[in-house]
Amino acid sequence: MDKSLYNIFKVFFKVGFLLLGGGYVILPLLQSELCEKKGWITEEELCDYYALSQSIPGLIAANVAIFIGYKLQKLRGAFVAIIAMILPAFVSIIILAQILAEVMKFKFIESIFWGVGVGVLMLLYLAVKEMWRKSVVNKTTGCIFLASFILSVITKIPPAVIIITAIIGAVIAVKTVKSKKEGELDDLS
Repeated sequence: MDKSLYNIFKVFFKVGFLLLGGGYVILPLLQSELCEKKGWITEEELCDYYALSQSIPGLIAANVAIFIGYKLQKLRGAFVAIIAMILPAFVSIIILAQILAEVMKFKFIESIFWGVGVGVLMLLYLAVKEMWRKSVVNKTTGCIFLASFILSVITKIPPAVIIITAIIGAVIAVKTVKSKKEGELDDLS
């Protein structure tokens, strides 16, 4: 029942250490640690924090840790909970990066990664081919694709702006085609 910063750190460090698979795995871990073992929050509160964490930007696990830490010890609790939750992953990444740097010195491993790179390029090609087949279906969509491609290659416009502009252009094109068809139907009547 002791909600000290040290205990908050211990619980969230343990959950962060055991957390494999992302934010969806965190719910049973937190339920076991915080609701059943510690009794710090109710299961309803945990579900509310989880749902709220999914609706805001960021990692679900980190967001849940912030909400629960804040409930337990306000800002200090939120800070300790988030640090404890991300610390195991941070340390793991540093260790794996060091190991990978040493392993990459072997020619055999370098060849494996070259092969993986070729495989990734092939997967990207297949994804683009499938998207092309389903997305570029007429002259209008072809023009939108071509304009988007040219803008992304020639200019420094952020891709998000190009995508949003392409979406707006497609919506306008669909509305225009629908209004023309409705006008033609009215003329026939």
